[in-house]
Amino acid sequence: MRLGGKAKAETNHRVRLVAETEPRSAASEAYRTLRTNIQFAGLDRPCRSILVTSATAGEGKTTTAANLGIVVAQAGSRVCVVDSDLRRPSLHRLFGLDNARGLTTALLEDLPFVEVARPTASLPNLAILTSGPLPPNPAELVGSKRMRELVEGASSNFDLVICDSPPILAVSDPVALAAQCDGVILAVRVATVAHDVVRRAAEQIDAVKGKILGVLLNDVNLTRHGYHHSYYHYYESYEGGDASR
Repeated sequence: MRLGGKAKAETNHRVRLVAETEPRSAASEAYRTLRTNIQFAGLDRPCRSILVTSATAGEGKTTTAANLGIVVAQAGSRVCVVDSDLRRPSLHRLFGLDNARGLTTALLEDLPFVEVARPTASLPNLAILTSGPLPPNPAELVGSKRMRELVEGASSNFDLVICDSPPILAVSDPVALAAQCDGVILAVRVATVAHDVVRRAAEQIDAVKGKILGVLLNDVNLTRHGYHHSYYHYYESYEGGDASR
C-alpha cells in the first residue's frame, strides 16, 4: 500500500495522528486499507502481535504504528500500541503522555501490559504503552523470554498488540522483536532508501523466521502516481529525537 506526499517539518506531534484528526483524508483511508490487508493476511492464523519497523531512520514507522493502532481501534478492536524503542522513544510525545512508567516497568516488575498501558480518552479501545525509563541493555530486554511472555499474554486483554521499534539495520532490538511477533510491517520511505538496504533488512527478518506481512511505502507523491489526492506526510529526523521513524 502507499502513503505519500510532500515531507514537511512540524512541531505539533498531534498532526501526525491523521487517522484521528483527519479521518476523511487519503492518508487515513490508506491506513484503513492497511488494517484490512492485515486482516486478510491472518485468515489462517490471526495476527495478534505486529512489529512495525524500517531499514533506516526517518522512514515513518512510528507514525505508521500509531495511526494503524487508531484505525484498528476505530473498527472496534482492543489495541495496545507499545513503544519498544528503548533507545530513542517517541510515542509518549506523539500522544502527549508522560514516560515515567511503561514497557520497562512491565518487564522489570513482572506486570502485564494492561496494568501499565494508558487508555486514550478519545478512543477507549486504544491503549498506549510508552517505553518507560530507558535501560542500559535494551536489546537484552526486548529479546528476553519475559518480553515474549508479555506479548503473548497481552492477547487476553487486547485483540492486537502493535510494537514500534528502532530501525532494523541500526541495532539488534528489532530483529529480536521480529522473532517474537506474529508479523512484521516494513516501512520504506520512497526514493530515499536503496533497494539493497531494504533487502538487507528483509533478510535479517527472514533469518529469525519473522513473517513479513508487507512493505508500506511512505512519502509517495500520489498525484504523480495517478491518484486524485495528495497527502502531506509530516516527519522529523530520527537523529533529532522527536522522530516519526
